[in-house]
Formats: sequence, structure tokens, C-alpha cells
Amino acid sequence: MEERKARWYGGSAPGGRPAATPVGARLLWRDPALWVCGDWLSEHVRTVELGSARIAVLGPCSATEHDMARALSAPGLATVARTWAGSHTVVRLTERRRVEVLADAGAASPLYTVSTPDGTVWGSSSLALAPLVGGRVDTGWLAAYLRDKHRPATGRSAWAGVAPVPAGHLLALDAEGGSSLTRWWSPRRRTARDASAVLRHALGEGVRVRVEGVSATTDLAGMDSTTVTLLAAQYGPVTGVTAHPTGVTSGGDMQYAQALTVPGLTRAPFPLDIRHLPFTATDVPLPVTDEPAPSSAVWSMFSDQLGAMAAAGSVCHLTGDGGDNLFLSTPGHLASLARSGNWLRLLGDARDWARLRRQSPRPLIAAALRGDAARIGRSESGRPEWLTAPVPKVSVPTGPDADMALAAGLHTVARSAYAEIQLADALGLALHNPYFDGAVLDAVVSAPVKQRYSARRYKPMLADTFADLLPDAHRRRAAKGRMVGDFHLGLRRNRRRVLGLADGRLAALGLVNPAPLRATIHAAALGAETIWPPLLSALAAEAWLEAIERAPGTEWMQTTPTPAGAR
Repeated sequence: MEERKARWYGGSAPGGRPAATPVGARLLWRDPALWVCGDWLSEHVRTVELGSARIAVLGPCSATEHDMARALSAPGLATVARTWAGSHTVVRLTERRRVEVLADAGAASPLYTVSTPDGTVWGSSSLALAPLVGGRVDTGWLAAYLRDKHRPATGRSAWAGVAPVPAGHLLALDAEGGSSLTRWWSPRRRTARDASAVLRHALGEGVRVRVEGVSATTDLAGMDSTTVTLLAAQYGPVTGVTAHPTGVTSGGDMQYAQALTVPGLTRAPFPLDIRHLPFTATDVPLPVTDEPAPSSAVWSMFSDQLGAMAAAGSVCHLTGDGGDNLFLSTPGHLASLARSGNWLRLLGDARDWARLRRQSPRPLIAAALRGDAARIGRSESGRPEWLTAPVPKVSVPTGPDADMALAAGLHTVARSAYAEIQLADALGLALHNPYFDGAVLDAVVSAPVKQRYSARRYKPMLADTFADLLPDAHRRRAAKGRMVGDFHLGLRRNRRRVLGLADGRLAALGLVNPAPLRATIHAAALGAETIWPPLLSALAAEAWLEAIERAPGTEWMQTTPTPAGAR
């Protein structure tokens, strides 16, 4: 299967200096340079001009041309653009020759910057920007990733010299070489009714702008993906894909998928057999991505599914990823209850959550009294014994604000999920995760605590907001199946190949000690109780480093490409 050219976009600071531009880029503006690389739907690359001012929206977005024109002349770009649904980046060039780049609130469209002799260059791919600053992996970032992938190294990306733009911030670049970052997004408060209305609009419009007029597929499994599927079916034919073990045609996800009958929906089972077990080798090489992809261990299954959907004519695939992070979060709200002195609700909720987890409520109450929202209900795993490198300072939200803790966690997961989008791009399919959209996050964190958190109901805000869309059985469903057994079996069958990864590139970089890593792999293959996240991170990082060696880096040039489309 031939890999496609990577899709990404970027630009440079104003000022008339020669600007580095990627070879093969399509230039939207000449000065300052703004470009897109790869194949994009025309609806996802739009520009508007008014005099010497310009605005561009890159990615799926609900904004109309009129909305873009309003944002072009608005005193504050974010005041208009913050309500736009979808996953996108907004770029504005003001009449004063100032470039403003609005990073979305959900981190679903991550942005990065590098400093070059000719000024700042920004882009949506850290991998693509890396050659401008040496193209070296940041081993400090990688050490933090191996320690805990949900706590990234502060202010760093997987590539040395490539800095992330924080989600919900405005990057401003001026002609004198100055740059600044300003937070434009923070949680706001809404009533329960208003929050549900905003969520319905944000998710519904986010789905529409992706599927309208194109051949689309969706995951069809739990409540999150079912909601997305039903929304997509309102805008045209859609095929819902349900993975299931070969020979198992009822029960689990299949039972709920078979019960779903709505106009425009075609159900398509995707049978899984021994070829799809985790860690199984495949003849489709793992494409290179900005950072290690979460699905690296199941690439044999994921690549087969992506290939099958692309071969069937799908150009757009929607997932339910992110739904658990938004609607099934840990009880961080207990810290807010403690801060406000709502002791009866605090004690009641702590007891309910403790009963659900079969534990004492005391640790939950103690964490709430300490005001540590990000740690409430989260299990702490120790440093992996095979990790030998020092870990730099990491980003860990502190304080009692459960909304900011939820947002910080979602940002990390969404940024990591962007690697999945890059994998799908390489196989010719546009992958979308609507639950990571900034407008969806904004709607969820604006809701009252009692609307969002419950130990007695499964994802109450999602179920209530789409009560008229979801069948009763789907709204009452409380959980999905787990694949831990598949990981043990896959590791047992592929033990020799996986063991070979233990003494590889990570070890050569001085990041891991192969002996304890091999011991952990052996134990997991034999079925021992395994703390999977750090082991999967180590194996994903090794596969990522191998993919980097195979793939050529992005080529850059100083001469400006011939512009196509807008200036």
C-alpha cells in the first residue's frame, strides 16, 4: 500500500524576509507565507480578503464566509471564532501586518513553532518542522513519555527545538520579529439547558462539516461512536463499522449495532482474526508521525481496517475517541465541592464513587480536601524499572479546578490522537475525532457539576443531550468490553519479535535498560498481571524510532513556490 503525502499546514512571520517553505507546498499567501501540504478538500482550506487584511480557516469548520468576514474585522479574533464548530486553525493577517494564529481550545489541531535565522515558522506538524532545527528527537520529551505519556514534558515536543503552542492560545507574530502567546480560552459557566444546547450544536455541526457531501464511515460500538454515527446519518449515507471476533456475530457491540436501524445507515461488520492480534507483524509499514501513535501495538488491525474502508471508497472516517475523556472522567469535581464548602454533596458523591470502585471513600475525600483535582481517583504507577534516563519537568495541573484538570488531560490525549490522524492520512483516509473539538470541550466544561458527574449513571450529559437520538437500549448501556486478554495472547504469539525491540533504539539512546524490559515482556506474555500503559509506551516509542529511520524528512527551500489559489 503506497503512502500518501502528509497533510499539514503552516506559515511564517511577516516582514518581507526570505521565508523557508516546504518543497511541494501549495502557497495560499506570499508575504507572509501561508501554505498547505498534501491533498485537502476545498471546503477545509478557505480564505477571505478585505483590503490588505486576510483570514484563513484551515480544517473542518462551521464558519460561513460571512462569519470569516466578521472575524477579519473584529477587534479580537477569538471573540468571534471561539463558537465555530469543528477542528481547525484560524490565521489572520491584520492591516498592521501582524499575523495571528488561533490554536483551537481542544488541541485536536496541534500547532508548533521553530525559530530560524529568518524568523519564526509555525506549523501543524512537529515532524515536518523538525528539519529546520536539526531534525533530532528530544530525548528529554521521550523520557517523560516513557515515564507517563499523560504527563508530557513542559514546553517541549518530541522533536528538539520544536515548541508546542498551548491549546486555547493565540500566537501573534509581528514584522519586527516579535512573538507572543496569549490565552484566549478558559471555561465559562452555562445553565444545564444552555450547556446541552451548545453541546448538541457543537458536536452536530462538527460532524456535519466533516461528512456532508463525501463518502463517510464511522466506528459503531459504544455510546460515543453511536451518537456520532447517528448524527452523520442525518447528512447523507454513512457506513458504521463494528469490529468483532471472527465467528462471534451476536452480543457485545454487535448486539447494539444490529439493533440500530435508521435511514442512511449501513452496518458493516469487521471480523477480527489471529492476524489482527496486538503486536502482530504486517506488510504495511508503520508510517512516521509527530510522536508515537497510541495504536502502534494494534497496527496490524488498524491498518487493515483503514485499508478496507479506503478501498470501499470512504474518504472520511469518524471515531468516538475522546468521549470517555469528556463524559466518563474521574471525580475531580470533589475538589470543587470541598472548596465551596458543599460538604453533604462531597460526602455523598465520595461514597458513591468509592462504592463503584470498591474502595474506601477516605482517599477521595482526603484528595478533595488537599484541593488536588487532577489526582482524585487516578491510580499512580511507579517509575518503570527499565527507564534509566532522567525525566524533565512535566506538565501536571494543580489546584481544585476540575474543569482545567479535565481540559489539560484532554489536550494531552487529543495531541497524541493526532498521530492516529497522520497514520490514516498515510493510507489515504481522513480520520476525524469530533469529541476532541474545542467547541465540544467548551460546552462540556460549562455545564453544572450535577449534569456531568455521576457514579450512578453512565455518561449522563451525553445521554440526556441526545436522548431523542439514541435508542433507549444504547442510553442504558453502561460499559464496553476490554481487550486485555488479546494483548496477553498477542504478546505470547509474537514474543520473539517483541523481545527483539527491548534492546533496540531506546537502549542505544540510553533511555532504557533492556534486561528489566525483557523480563516484563516475558511476564506479560505468560499472562502475569501487567501494568500495560508504560510497556505499551516503550514498544510504541521503539516502533516510532524505527519509522523515523525509514522515512525521508520534509524538504525545505528558501525560494517561494508559485502561488496557487489565494495570494
